[in-house]
Amino acid sequence: MIALVAMTALAGCALPRGAGFQREVLSVATDDDVTTPEFQVEAVTRDGLSRFESWPSVGETRRGWINRQAQSPNQIIASGDKISVTVWNIEENSLLTVGGQRFVKLGDMTVASNGTIFAPYIGTVRISGMSPDHAREVIEEKYRVVIPSAEVQLDVVQGRQNTVSLVGGVANAGPYPLTDQDITVLDLLSMGGGISNSLDNPQVKLIRGSDIYSVSASRLFSNPALNTTLRGGDKVIVERDSRYFLSLGATSSESSHPFTKDSISALEALSIIGGVADNRANPKGVLILRQYPASAIRSDGSGPQHQRVVFTIDLTSADGLFSASNFRINSGDLVYATESPVNSARTIFGLIGSAFGLANQVTN
Repeated sequence: MIALVAMTALAGCALPRGAGFQREVLSVATDDDVTTPEFQVEAVTRDGLSRFESWPSVGETRRGWINRQAQSPNQIIASGDKISVTVWNIEENSLLTVGGQRFVKLGDMTVASNGTIFAPYIGTVRISGMSPDHAREVIEEKYRVVIPSAEVQLDVVQGRQNTVSLVGGVANAGPYPLTDQDITVLDLLSMGGGISNSLDNPQVKLIRGSDIYSVSASRLFSNPALNTTLRGGDKVIVERDSRYFLSLGATSSESSHPFTKDSISALEALSIIGGVADNRANPKGVLILRQYPASAIRSDGSGPQHQRVVFTIDLTSADGLFSASNFRINSGDLVYATESPVNSARTIFGLIGSAFGLANQVTN
């Protein structure tokens, strides 16, 4: 009699679980016998992969990048640069020197916004866009009109328009002068001491005027064509990949996980979280929950038909495993492992067995 009562009580109770059953998660609300579609359910199989690949990507901002355009390794003078001019001559007396003086330093001059400098006795000279050697020749030629033996020495200190800024993610952030026209992103990162090893899948962002470009460091390192040539005023920022996915339910880890590389498959995501719990999870009921914006809804199959989509994965079939390895996780996705009803049934039978044991003890 005690055993019967125990069996009845166990059959009617709800055992504590860390996740829902697949049928519970995928159940839909009904209103007056009318099924209200709250989400779309899609199986991750070979037949469905090609459709999913054409659907819009969500959870990240796609930015372009600029391919490398090789430039001359010469330094070019720009507005804002500081020019130091020294004029040498062998004449006893000239317009610039007196009494045995052989040179005169004219001091620092800043290249004006129109690309010119003003020097005594020769007036305004345009030097912006010239190499230092060319600018020296131009200034020297003008001085020889009034001082036949004049020889000019010219030194340049780069201003803001010939400087780039390296911001964060490196050992030595700060402004760096462009010593020539062919300084690249990788050159700048090397000057800054390299990218920090603490960043997950570091992203390199280039701000040029009002435009923003971005590429992952791994792509930049593997493709020389992406090693962009920098321009004065560019800002380069190195930061961690901001994308993430979540794991909940009967998984080995319930947490938020950063993207460790540019693209992560569902199978790789399961590996990152340590797989599903062997003694709890339903291997046929791994779910990927994703929410799309209203603008992504399509009726022709080129996109989801509902903003909320649940992708189901069966880890017990070869097609399910292969398909999971080709299904791309989006930032913000939730990887949810449902509870196995078989394991719950085993737990109930175990408790019933214990109840029978208790009944036998009481009877005896």
